[in-house]
Amino acid sequence: MTYDYDITVIGGGPGGYVAAIRAAKEGKRVCLVEREHLGGVCLNEGCIPTKTLLKSANLLSEIRHAGDFGIVGIDAGAARVDMTKLQARRTKVVATLVGGVKGLVRGNKITLVEASASFVDAHTIEAGGTRITSDYFIIATGSEVFMPPFIALEGKNTLLSSREALLLDAVPSSVAIIGGGVIGVEFASLLNKLGSKVTVLELLPDIMPMVDREVSGLAKKRLEKDGIVFRMQARVTSVKDNTVFYELGGKAESVRADAVLMAVGRVPRTDGLNAETIGIEFDGKAIRTDARLRTSVPNIYCIGDANGKVMLAHVASHEGIMAVEDICGKPAAMHYDRVPSCIYLDPEIACIGLTEDAAKAEGREIKVGRFAMVGNGKSLVEGDTDGIVKVIVDAKFGEILGMHMYGKHATDMVSELSVAMTAEATADEIIESIHPHPTVSEAIPEAFMAAYGRAIHLL
Repeated sequence: MTYDYDITVIGGGPGGYVAAIRAAKEGKRVCLVEREHLGGVCLNEGCIPTKTLLKSANLLSEIRHAGDFGIVGIDAGAARVDMTKLQARRTKVVATLVGGVKGLVRGNKITLVEASASFVDAHTIEAGGTRITSDYFIIATGSEVFMPPFIALEGKNTLLSSREALLLDAVPSSVAIIGGGVIGVEFASLLNKLGSKVTVLELLPDIMPMVDREVSGLAKKRLEKDGIVFRMQARVTSVKDNTVFYELGGKAESVRADAVLMAVGRVPRTDGLNAETIGIEFDGKAIRTDARLRTSVPNIYCIGDANGKVMLAHVASHEGIMAVEDICGKPAAMHYDRVPSCIYLDPEIACIGLTEDAAKAEGREIKVGRFAMVGNGKSLVEGDTDGIVKVIVDAKFGEILGMHMYGKHATDMVSELSVAMTAEATADEIIESIHPHPTVSEAIPEAFMAAYGRAIHLL
């Protein structure tokens, strides 16, 4: 049977548009269906705009500490962020990148349909009143903010999600953030540096529970030093008139703020696809897939946040490439055990692989190496020595099981370990690779040497 397209991708985020471009480069006839904005959440209301605002907030902080670097003549007390200009810059950055994606789609001769898609059968969707047939489909519909139904909302509240928080035209004097995961902590850092009094309420004992506890503990200590208040193991019950009510240690507590940010996570966005009707199986709201991104319907794949495996933009992009490879007869599987993750605090956090606790839970015999940034020359030059590099190594074979960094430029350096783990390099091969001086990256081989008691710049 002849179909309109070889591959149709539903969703134009970092997973969908990358899959569409890869398919086009494989010579396939490709259709890309996007109901809202090319670039998806990442480009429009997630990764890119968040980091744009964080850049300004961090620059403001640097200006206020310029005297520590011998710079005079600046009235640090008068320095502030003009939110109108900052929002204009955010809009420009987003527009530039979205425009670039549009150019790539057009340049690769991909048919773009701007509409919602709904399955009619395994080879047909309806989008914008038109039926589109395709040999294969790749679902890449992303995720949406989770608004917990177990938290009662009463009265008049200035309630924000991560989307609304990016659009603020004025900095609230105080903010209560419900959720101490990556989103909540990044916004806590941002708003704190812009001048808000920030309180974070987290149900679990540690912030950023996916991060190694030692590293997240160091980050929490630094954030508290910056003025952020944390209420750990706080069970939020309701929000009424901008007051958050919660239980802590068996006692009823509350905190009032000018704005309340709900940051308890995201959930797959799969509503409206009519996917169940054609036999696609789900795990909760996530579409179930195998290691090759195939759903229960043989010609339909699912990538990115919609499959609920790892909700990161770079994972979605890689899954998109893997799905197209599989469709083209070049089977490839995802390796979720070595996905790098980055958190844009100041200093930054970057991690890959197992945490120390996870490695022990698996019953592995491990060696753990640590190198504090206080012993790194470039960190001292940068004026920030609070960080650490922590590595987890298999005790018998030297296999790299995980690395967790907290320090300047951490997010730019974790790729070294991503390549090393993909190439199945050992700790010795990292140690034997020359790292340039002076760089923060020198701390990486030092941490691996520390795992064997051989660190040079550590007593």
